[in-house]
This record gives sequence, C-alpha cells and structure tokens, in this order.
Amino acid sequence: MTPTPSKILVVRNDRLGDFMLAYPTFLLLKQALPRCEIHCLVPDYTREMAECCPAINLAIRDPGPDAGLREQLGLLRRLRRERYDAVITLYSTIRVGLLMLAASIRYRLAPATRIAQLFYNRRLQQRRSLSARPESEYNLDVARRLLADIGLANVVPPAPPFLQFPPGEVASLRTAFCQGRGIDPGDRLVFVHPGGGGSASNLSLDQYAMLIRELHSRRPHTVVITAGPREENGAGRVAALLRGRAHTIYHSTEGLTRFAQHIQFADLFISGSTGPLHIAGALDRPTAAFYTRRRSATALRWQTLNSADRRLAFSPPENAAPEDMSRVDVAGAAKIISRTFLKDL
Repeated sequence: MTPTPSKILVVRNDRLGDFMLAYPTFLLLKQALPRCEIHCLVPDYTREMAECCPAINLAIRDPGPDAGLREQLGLLRRLRRERYDAVITLYSTIRVGLLMLAASIRYRLAPATRIAQLFYNRRLQQRRSLSARPESEYNLDVARRLLADIGLANVVPPAPPFLQFPPGEVASLRTAFCQGRGIDPGDRLVFVHPGGGGSASNLSLDQYAMLIRELHSRRPHTVVITAGPREENGAGRVAALLRGRAHTIYHSTEGLTRFAQHIQFADLFISGSTGPLHIAGALDRPTAAFYTRRRSATALRWQTLNSADRRLAFSPPENAAPEDMSRVDVAGAAKIISRTFLKDL
C-alpha cells in the first residue's frame, strides 16, 4: 500500500444494524484521508443507507453468498477493475476473504476470525465473541489499524450525529405527516417499532402495547407505530390493543432513506435490537431499546450511536434466562422512559 492510499474498499455486507454501526468508521476514514476515494461493498438491502453516508463515494452491490458463480465472478471482475490500494473487511466470511485475495488487493485487513482470516495479510486480534465493547468500537479499531499502518495515529473519531438530513426538508416532512394524519403539530411523536429482523429476541406485541399504554407525559404525545416490509400485520395488532391511546401507523413503503427521514423527526424511538433502532441512533434521536442478555446480543455489544444521555437499554433480569424477554419489566421501563424523555422541559 502507498503511504497515502487513493482508493479504499470497506466491506460490511451483513444486516442493516451492523452497517449503521459502521457509519463512524466511514466518517473517520474520510476525516483522516479527505482526498481518498472510499467505496463500500453492501447488499441491496443496505445500499440506500450507504448512499446516504457523505463519506462513501461509491456503494458496490454484493450479490450475496447464495448468488451463482456467474454473479460472483462478475463481482470479482468489478473489484479488479477498481484497483484498490487497500481493503478493510469489518466482518469477514470465507467467500469475502477469497474474493479480496483474488482481486489482487495488496493491503487486506480484517479481524482475526476463524478460517476467513487466512485470506488477509493484515489481521487485527479483537475477540469480538467476548462482546466486551460496542460493535461500533470494534469497527473503528479496524480503521484505526489501517491509519496507523500509514503513519496516522491518534485520529480523533467523529461525534454524533453520524447521519443527518437537511433540517428544513425534515421539518416540512413532519408538518405534512401530522397534517395528513390529523395530529396536533405540537404533540411529541413517539415512534414504536415492534418488528425485528429476526437476529435477536424481541418483546411480544402484547408487551409493546402495554409499554405504550404505560407511557405518560404532561405534554400530549402521539404514538407512531412503524412497520417495514411484511411488518404491517404486527403493527396493526399492537394498534388494536391500545384502547383509545392516540396513535397512528406508519408503514414504510418508500425505501430506507424515506424511513430514515421520518425517524429524524421522531422525539423518541422505541424498539428491540433491530436495524431501524440503529438508524435512529446514527441520527442522534433519543432511543429506548430492549435487548437480550445473550452475550452476542447484549445492550453493550449493540449499543446505539446516539449520545449517552439519549439512549436507554432494558434487558431481562439476572434471575431470568438470557433470552426470556417475557421477564422484562415493561411497566418499570415505561416509567423510566417517561421520566427521562417525556417529562416537560
């Protein structure tokens, strides 16, 4: 690798939440190497959020592990044409590692994880399986290693928000949203996302309804039950349990960018450990999240990106099974959420 690389590929091609937690990594690289072209390898699902990141010059589509040989070879040819000076893979698999080696990228850096590490000539020992630090910090450490290797140590990481849409556009969107649904524009908007990507256990729909009923604020608030693709039935079931509590359902059908723009005007975002939660964190919105205590899925490991005073996390008690979300004290959580985020300013 040259002392100052002109083109770097960053790979984070798994779930939406994982990708959002890599946002600080992209911003750190661009901050340290402002003239460097930064590309990322992502699946179709997260490509929109990659294109929203100001530090990313180009998002390259990964067809995924289930794609045929023709598509894999097409990706390899694309990677070779780009002639990258370096690649850092934030989470690697054998397929990805083999592609990076076959693309003849001279500097290849990844965490020292299982067999996949054999395809890289730079490895960083992290022991992520211990979940001793947030995922975003593990990602940043990989970028810091690359920067240290080219003589750029102690680069100050960026601060939240890591994602921001133009405030005027978001204000107009909020006004139209409230007008279209008969919501008083002075109401706080509490977004509740009961759906999940399936990678972590979540509260039940009954628990979400109970949580919403137990939220209290002297200033009026309206609950916005959000739903992504194939999640509208769950949102409707929660709404049916609210017994007159002011609410509306927002079914996101216009893509992740539009969903993220709506999240930016939320006064509070509540969900399990899922992708939209991490969009809210990147936007530095107040969040309240529900996590298991399973070591690979704890509140620490999947901590959101928002400022420390803007996030709350709840898990099953110590005397419960790590993934028994039925034991979460939902009423107690609602009191803490109300006191922290819904009190009068």
